[in-house]
Amino acid sequence: MVKKTGIPEYGENVLVTVKSITPNSALCSLDEYKGIEGMIHVSEVAGKWVKDIKKYVKIGKQYVAKVINVDQDKKFVFLSLKRLSKREKELKMDEIKKEQKSEKILNLFAKKKGISLEKAYELVGFKLQEIYGDMYEGFEYALKQPDHLEKNGISKELVKELAEAAQEFIKKKEVEIKAEIRLKFFTPNGIERIKQVLLEIKNKYNLNIKYVSAPKYLLEIKTNNPKQMQKELTRILSEELSKVKDGETEFEIIGRENE
Repeated sequence: MVKKTGIPEYGENVLVTVKSITPNSALCSLDEYKGIEGMIHVSEVAGKWVKDIKKYVKIGKQYVAKVINVDQDKKFVFLSLKRLSKREKELKMDEIKKEQKSEKILNLFAKKKGISLEKAYELVGFKLQEIYGDMYEGFEYALKQPDHLEKNGISKELVKELAEAAQEFIKKKEVEIKAEIRLKFFTPNGIERIKQVLLEIKNKYNLNIKYVSAPKYLLEIKTNNPKQMQKELTRILSEELSKVKDGETEFEIIGRENE
């Protein structure tokens, strides 16, 4: 389980494991926070009067709970089950799944580096949590915008190692890049020449081209590296359209979708 530093804040939703039960409360360990415990009072178990708390919580079972009070001095929190909505529970479980994947990535990073998982947390894991709120987003930045991590004080070497570990678990989202081409000829066979130019570009570079309205045509291509593809698409169209004689050509990269 992913570990976080410090103590949770008021209103935070946390994953807990019930350690012991009394008639009036359940003592829990906070699975994401090392050494932090909390208590669920019987009045915070359900939205109705509870006669027997053991019917609602079981020792050893995990629950998503909301932090309703924090004792900073004792590093102890007070928790509620009834104040959580169904949607909040679902979102927390999705977060937990991402955190579990994050720890797998960090563990792979640690193995490749020859250090323990605990050392990896100290070296970079807690830093990613501090910068991005969770490690998973930090790993995504390592893959897509490595310079962002470097600007936040993580060395280029570490960023590269993080990206190498992350790419085995995180699939890059496919993005659709679009370009609008304006193409016309001043010759009697202009339509045929337009078809020929567009067909050559389509077949040569495996691009999808759609007719919009004369003289506009839409070019589309999917990629998991949009920044690089925009540069490549600009180069391709500049090169191919420069070959056009007796006509006018123009193009514009007009955006990307599905990010």
